[in-house]
Order: sequence, then C-alpha cells, then structure tokens
Amino acid sequence: MSFTIALAQINPTVGAVAANAARVRDAYAEAKAKGADLVVATELCLAGYPPEDLVRRPAFLDRVGRALEELAPLTADGPALIVGAPRARSGDGIRTSANVAVVLAEGRILAEVDKVHLPNYGVFDEARVFVPGPLPEPVEIAGRKIGIMICEDMWYADVADALAAHGAEILVIPNGSPFETDKRGTRLQHARARVASTGLPLVYVNQVGGQDELVFDGASFVLDADGDEVARLPAWVEAVECVTITEEGIAGPLAPPIDPWESLYSALMVGLRDYIAKNRFPGVILGLSGGIDSALAAALATDALGADRVTCVMMPSPYTSRDSLEDAELVAKYLGCALHEINIGPAMGAFGEMLEPHFAGRAPNEAEENIQSRIRGLTLMALSNKLGPMVLSTGNKSEMSVGYATLYGDMCGGFSVLKDVYKMEVFALCRWRNANRPQGALGPEGMVMPERVITKPPTAELRPDQKDEDSLPAYPRLDAILAHLIEGEQSPERVVEAGFDAAEVQKVWRLLNIAEYKRRQSPPGVKTTRLAFGRDRRYPITNGFRD
Repeated sequence: MSFTIALAQINPTVGAVAANAARVRDAYAEAKAKGADLVVATELCLAGYPPEDLVRRPAFLDRVGRALEELAPLTADGPALIVGAPRARSGDGIRTSANVAVVLAEGRILAEVDKVHLPNYGVFDEARVFVPGPLPEPVEIAGRKIGIMICEDMWYADVADALAAHGAEILVIPNGSPFETDKRGTRLQHARARVASTGLPLVYVNQVGGQDELVFDGASFVLDADGDEVARLPAWVEAVECVTITEEGIAGPLAPPIDPWESLYSALMVGLRDYIAKNRFPGVILGLSGGIDSALAAALATDALGADRVTCVMMPSPYTSRDSLEDAELVAKYLGCALHEINIGPAMGAFGEMLEPHFAGRAPNEAEENIQSRIRGLTLMALSNKLGPMVLSTGNKSEMSVGYATLYGDMCGGFSVLKDVYKMEVFALCRWRNANRPQGALGPEGMVMPERVITKPPTAELRPDQKDEDSLPAYPRLDAILAHLIEGEQSPERVVEAGFDAAEVQKVWRLLNIAEYKRRQSPPGVKTTRLAFGRDRRYPITNGFRD
C-alpha cells in the first residue's frame, strides 16, 4: 500500500502568524490536489523561525493557537498536516512554551510532539526560551506510524532510536536549518547516521528564505532505508512536492545539485531580498565607488530587487581616480540602475576649515581619511531619510575582521550584504556572476561589471596612490589567516605552525581583537560561514586576554 508525503518547503516571516498560516493553507491545498496522505510543513512555521523572545508573550502564543484552530478543520477528510508552532507549557517562569510539531488530522489536533534537544550555540538560543520535551513516540497517521523529530533532534541518536523502538515506520523531520557553506553535507551525514541506526526512511523538510541575519536554503530531501538520497527539492525557492513510499521503494523529484558559488550568491541575494521585503523598504541606496565590493553589492541588490529599486551614488573626492569614475558608471549601466554623482570636495573643504585650528601643527593621518568616509556615510543617510530607500553597506568580512572600515562612514547602513563574505570570495563571486545569472535573479544576463573592477588593486582612495595592501597583508594571505583564527578558532601560535609569517599573524590577531567595538556597531548581514560576527562569535570588547 502506497503512502504519499508532501514536503511543504515554505518561507515564513517571524511574527506574521496570519500570513504564515495562509502560506501553510496554500501549500496544503496544493498537496491535497496532488494526492498527499500527509503534508509536512517546517519547524515553527506558524510563528516564523527563529521567534526568539516572542514566544515569551502570552498574546503571541494565543494568536498561534487560534491559527492552529483555524487550520485543523482543513484536515477533516484528509490529508493530515504536520505544522510547527510554539505551544504553552508549564515551565520555570521564564520558559513557558515548547517548540512543537503539531499533528492536525480528522479536523482536530491529533498530537503534539515537543522538540527534545534545544540548541544553545552559535545563532541558537532555544534553551533560553523553550522547555525541552520527553523522548517521543510515533504518531499513527493514515495507518502509518510516523516518527517525528524536530531539526536538532536529528543530530542525536536517542530520539530516532526511541521512535524506532516504539515501531516507527518513517522518520519525518521538520526543520529551520540556516544556510552555511558546506552545511548540506553535514545534514546528510547526520540524516544517514539516523537511517543507519534505525533502518527507516527519512523525510527532511527545511524552510527557505531570509530572516534578519539568517538565510534558509530549503533543499529538503528524502533518504530511503539504505541511506540513498531518492528525492530532493530545489534550493532557494518555495516548493511543494510529493514523494510516494511503496514496497518497491520511494519515488519523488530529484532536483539537480546547485553549484557552490551559485548557492553562496543565492544566499546573499535571498537574504537581502527578504530583509527588504519583510521590513517593507521601498528599495536600497548605496555608494558605488568603482571598487569591487560596491560593484558586487549593487549586482546583488539588482538581482534581489530589480534595477528600479536600486539607487547608486558616486561620491568622488580629489583622490578619486578617473578609472573609478568610469568603472562606477559602467557598473550602473550594465545593471540598469540609477547613478547619481555628488562631489564631496566642498564638504571636505568645510570640515578642513572648521577643524584647522584644532588640527594645527599635526600631520594629516587617518583622521582626515575618516572624515571623507563619514561625509559619504552622512550623504547616503541623508538621501535615505529624505527619499526612503535603505542604505546598503558594502563592506566585507576581511575588512570587518581587522577594522579596515570607518564607524559612521562606510559602516553606515541598515543591512550589510557582504558582512560574512571574505575578500577572496568577493573576487570569486564577481567572476561567477559575470559568467552566470542565478535562478530568480531580476538583474540582467551577461556581465554586470567591467573586468577592470575585478583586476585592479583594491583601494579606499582616501589619499594619493593608496592601496589596501599598504596597511594589510595581501588578501589571499589575510583571508587564510583569518579563517584559521575565526572559523578555526586557532591560537596565533598554531597559525604560525601552519606556515604563516609570525609577524603577519600577530598583526592580524591584534587587529582582529581591537576591532570588536566596531563590529558591535555594524549593521546586520547575511550569515554564510560557521562563525559569523554577531551572535555566532561573541567576544568581549574589554578583553585583557592575549595569546
């Protein structure tokens, strides 16, 4: 006897309970039309994931509860529905709810399965706001015993083994698993371990879309009892697809795997798109310098939002080269974005005159350079306040790591799309985008920036003939050192043992430590690595430890 499960890979918004319920309702109707016996939606999808302290508000839990009551009648004549929602529990006065997979069937709430393992690392704070549940038992749905595990529960053997011991026939895992580079391999590794220990097929349903710093790639999948991937949903798009389980095996769609650079580019594009859409900004405005970071940020914004919602501003100073002016103009032309030019020379003159009595007798240094950057930041913020679009920051992770950025200058903005992207990745993404157009992109086919933007030496152009490498190691070495120090969490001594110059490592380590105060004041940005700055990597600003 066959059993058909619909994987509802949807894009919820945290707090938008009615809108999220409508998405579930639409997905349910599509799955029912396809003949599903069971529809599986994603983790906490009625609340949106992660809901953080919203789940501590009784009014929020009540609203989620009403949404469940309104969805339940849909299931009166089938199919059943598994939907994620926070549910009130008797807790310790601080944690008063659980992360629950609610089973709706026969027009009612048939069962509730609480998440057992609550992650409390990286970006996750679930142990702070949820009460953990007991080891679950299977739920019988349409004659099949379904073992439900919620996201992190798949990372551990005990939940799957308990479900198998109680007669589960299929493992079903609703997820809110954020994207990281190489995360797909980790998911498959854990999923195959659960299949190997239980001998059961496994259905993994992940949400898609952006939520603040996090972005979810979807890429839901199904493993058969041998651990082979027999079905896969596409990454980065909403989808409702069915898999049918019979005695002969499992049949379902198998979307092609996505290129790693396309996946990273799509993560940034989707994260930016949803941040703008879910916060209802009309568009973005950014400084287009003629350099590689702002060119990539402009391309991402155009692909995410469309050229008509992206405004670029070139703000030349006396140190801006003719190449930069020409390159900025070509980037805007290729993308089809509006480009305005505002010369900051008069503002530099005004600040110079105003501060001259106080700077008298002191040689020019970073103070004058930072004034230029802050003039540009002030200009963009003024345009944003007057015209409405959000300022998009264009700095990358390499610069943010070592403080090669100006507070209240190029760090201004509501969102930093390249915040977790190293400089060498910026180069690779630019080359990839010039040769490819990702699925769902609203920008043009073909080149989006001239080759010179990619090949010329990076420079902030804040003084004559300035190059980034005047102050920093060459970016290939800098990024490699930073990867050891940040993602690898290695000591400087270990990095030197790996073959890097000791003086260079110590310089980078010092810059990384003293720039923490800047990073605390930076805008949010898309998380793509294992340890993004912010909730992933939390170091004290006042920190006397040095190794």
